[in-house]
Amino acid sequence: MTETPNAARYGIDPYLDWIRQEGVPVVEDYGLYLFDVQTRMWPRFGMKGAACHCQGRGDFASMFLFEIAPGGSSTPQKHLYEEVVYVLEGTGSTQIELPDGTRRSFEWGPRSLFAVPINARHRHFNASGRNRALFVATNDMPLLMNLFHNERFIFDADFEFSERIGKNKYYSGEGDLIMTRPGNHMWETNFVPDLDQIALTKWDERGAGSSIILFVLADGNMHAHISEMPVGTYKKAHRHGSGAHVMIVSGTGYSLFWWEDKQDFKRLDWKHGMVFPPVEKQWHQHFNTGPDPTRYLATSMGSIRYPLTARKRRSTGSTTKGGDIAVATSRRKGGDQIEYDDQDPRIHLMFMEELRRNGGASRMQKYFDDDGAPKRIVAP
Repeated sequence: MTETPNAARYGIDPYLDWIRQEGVPVVEDYGLYLFDVQTRMWPRFGMKGAACHCQGRGDFASMFLFEIAPGGSSTPQKHLYEEVVYVLEGTGSTQIELPDGTRRSFEWGPRSLFAVPINARHRHFNASGRNRALFVATNDMPLLMNLFHNERFIFDADFEFSERIGKNKYYSGEGDLIMTRPGNHMWETNFVPDLDQIALTKWDERGAGSSIILFVLADGNMHAHISEMPVGTYKKAHRHGSGAHVMIVSGTGYSLFWWEDKQDFKRLDWKHGMVFPPVEKQWHQHFNTGPDPTRYLATSMGSIRYPLTARKRRSTGSTTKGGDIAVATSRRKGGDQIEYDDQDPRIHLMFMEELRRNGGASRMQKYFDDDGAPKRIVAP
C-alpha cells in the first residue's frame, strides 16, 4: 500500500467552506448590531449580503443579512434550506411562484416577519427608489450543507413541496390562532406585517407580565417566537440548548449571561437591530430598562410543530403527552428556570441601579420588597 502525503480529509465543515467561497463578508461576534454590518454584492442572490455568525450559535442555524438597493430586487431563487426573514428597515414585496404556476405576493415593511415555503421560487423587491431595504434571514443552511455537502442539490433540486404552500390568507397577514396552553399558543401563517403590533398571550410563568406568541411559518422546521416585557420589569433567568438567535424588535435594555457556579456576569446592552445567541446551557436573563415595553424575536432550528431533537422537545414541552416546558419550570423541580427568590441578589440590585440611572421605576413590587429582598413565591 502506498501512502499519499497530505491526502487525508477529515474535520471538514462544508458550510464554512461554502460561505468562504461565496466571497461575501463574514462577521462573527457574541452580539451583532446588524445595522453596522458591512455588506457586499452576493452574485448568487443578486443583492448585497453578509453572513452573520453569532458565537455559540450551535451546529444547525446561521444568519444571512441582505440589502436591496433602491428600486432593486433579488434574482429569482429557490433552495432546500428554510429561513425565517425579519425586516430591519425599508419597504418592499416578495413574490412567490407556486408549483401549479400561480403566484402569491405580499408587501412588507419594518418589523415584518415571513417565511417562503421550502424550495418555492421567489423574488424580493425594494419598493423605494431612494432608500435601501435591509432584512435578515435565520436559516438552517449549515445543517443542509453539512449533511449533503452539495450546493447544486440545495439550490437546483426540482422537487415541489406542495403540502407546504398553506392557505391563501397566510400571505395577507392573516393566520390561525392555535390555543394549546400558556407558553405554547401558536399563530400559523406565512407573513406577519408588524411584530410590534401583533397580539400576544400571557405567560406569567416566565416573569412579571410576560407575554408571548409562537409562530408556525410555512409549516416549517424553523422556530420563531415574539416575547414582550412590560416597562420596569425583567424575565426570569433560564437556559436551553444552542441555536437561538435573539433579535431586539423594540425597546432598550440589557441581558446578563453566566455559567453555572460562576460569579461573573457577561452583560450585553441592546436596542432594535441587536442580535445575540445564548450559548449552550448558559444561564441568561433579559431586562427592560427603557420607557417603553420591550419585544424580542427568537429564531432557531426546530419548531414547536417539528422539534426535531429530544432536547428541543424537552425545552418547549412539545411531547405527545404535553410534558413540562423546561424553560419555564423551576430549577427546584429539575427545570431550566431560576425563580426570582432563588436568583443571585446582585441581579435585582443591578436592575434597580440601572433604572435609577435612566429615570425609570421598577414594577417588580410583587416579587421584591423596597430594599430589594425577594418575596417567597411558590414556583409553578
